[in-house]
Amino acid sequence: MTGSGSVAPTSRSGSDGGSAAGAIAAGITGIDHTLVGVRDLEGARAAWRRLGFTLSPRGRHIGWGTANYCIMFEQGYIELLGIVDPAQFTNNLDRFLERREGLLGLAFGSDDGAETHRRLAAAGFHPDGPKDLKRALELPEGDALPAFKLVFLPPQETPGLSAFVCHHLTPELIRRPAWLAHANGATRLLGVTVVVDGPAETAIGYAPLFGAEAVWVRDGAAEVETGGGWLRFVTPKDLTRLYPDAATIRDLPTPWMAAMTIGVAELGATQDHLVAQGVPFTAAGSAALVVPPKAANGALLEFRPDV
Repeated sequence: MTGSGSVAPTSRSGSDGGSAAGAIAAGITGIDHTLVGVRDLEGARAAWRRLGFTLSPRGRHIGWGTANYCIMFEQGYIELLGIVDPAQFTNNLDRFLERREGLLGLAFGSDDGAETHRRLAAAGFHPDGPKDLKRALELPEGDALPAFKLVFLPPQETPGLSAFVCHHLTPELIRRPAWLAHANGATRLLGVTVVVDGPAETAIGYAPLFGAEAVWVRDGAAEVETGGGWLRFVTPKDLTRLYPDAATIRDLPTPWMAAMTIGVAELGATQDHLVAQGVPFTAAGSAALVVPPKAANGALLEFRPDV
């Protein structure tokens, strides 16, 4: 352990994350995106642009009181989610933001929502859906309407996480080449770190979903390979050991999502951008750069070379 002490999980299936047999059986393709709850959506847009991310145009969820800006990668993306009309349905985002900003959940991916529902039910899970959702993507030439099908699982079937499954019906509308180019060199979402009381027990709870071979325990942390990004579960104490910058948020009641690890093309170029923009960070030797939660709406960001 060097510098800030952060440690990257060691994938057993190669740099692209491989494919977990259980995920294939359930029709899940890995981590589709994370959600970051923010109190000031336009302020968050400015903050994440300063971090070096390109944001897609604002999207307004049709029939809901929420809107978002998305940060698209070659694999995965980040959704900055805020409230634009508190009189409408917010899917409990208002309750989350009463407590804090930061990572509030994630979506696993699927190529076919109905088929994923069928496979999950056949495997003994209790899926709800698929349910339709659209958002109005505010493009210069006029609104586009990306569409999704969502499948929900009860909390006990995605332990430690608020998670659902997302099937993109119109992926070409939200993942455009210009939106994949980031000034900080970001290329993909590698994984997330979640704080729980019992890391091993929590990770083992994902064996029915992703397969026993996708779960392993190492150095007090427990990890799950989803077939497209990893989940890492740690105790509050180990979070601070891995990320000293997390000390400001370590007293939150468990479970909670703490950090995202983002792959970059060249770490030196990422560091140059952060320095030029005056973004605070700590360096873990030549292995990683860690941006504290105060600079990213309560989410701790770790940048690592995408190798």
